Amino acid sequence: MSNSKGFALVTGASTGIGAVYADRLAKRGYDVILVARDEKRLSALADRIRAETGRAAEVIAADLTSKSDLAKLTNRLREDKAITLLVNNAGMGFNGTMADGDLGVVDKLIDLNITAVTHLASAAAANFSAKKSGTIINLASVLALAPEIASAVYCASKAYVLNLSLTLNAELSASGVIVQAVLPGATRTEIWDRSGLDINNFPAEMIMDVEPMVDAAFAGLDLGELVTIPSLPDAKDWENINAARLALRPNLSRNAPASRYQKAAARV
Repeated sequence: MSNSKGFALVTGASTGIGAVYADRLAKRGYDVILVARDEKRLSALADRIRAETGRAAEVIAADLTSKSDLAKLTNRLREDKAITLLVNNAGMGFNGTMADGDLGVVDKLIDLNITAVTHLASAAAANFSAKKSGTIINLASVLALAPEIASAVYCASKAYVLNLSLTLNAELSASGVIVQAVLPGATRTEIWDRSGLDINNFPAEMIMDVEPMVDAAFAGLDLGELVTIPSLPDAKDWENINAARLALRPNLSRNAPASRYQKAAARV
């Protein structure tokens, strides 16, 4: 089929959020590159997308915690000018405290949630800024804003993705490249089972299905939002938090400690 918007590369595309993103992107006129470890599932999704939309669908079986697999995908994303959109979705959860957690699992989470996201965002930024167009969508989490209620390492990884997106947007603002950070709440996907948590232990009113979450994220993208929180009733709440953060800037770095610290030091 002609009139493609280019290729959208979606990581973690075999199921859940990534699979729905791939479906919606194909229906929006993108050809898709589907990336995940499970080649069988990817192939089934690719077949369905081709049959239902007529769009091209390429499958890349890759483990993004593998340095060699990540390097190959990063190089492809950096060099392939046909790619016009990245969905940085692949990630994993973690159930445990910092004191008692398995650091091998923590390292794997950092490799997937932080290192892979960074490498792919960097490659997309280089590719897209050179041609003055393109879109980078990074999947973070509302836990970037509520780190006290879940695993420290997972929340920290999602705060990293949010801050990466904010800075990346500032770096690319004059280049024509669009950046969006999506912060879902509890979403019904397989990540819960893989991290050893039962999503059904949460109140039903807290849990969103994947399809409406992704559709809301696309609505936010269409509205030009840099940060999209699909379940947030009033966008002003985020805008107010962000405005308060920006208001801190003039006082975050000064040539002397704040007076309250000077007074406290003088009393010692």
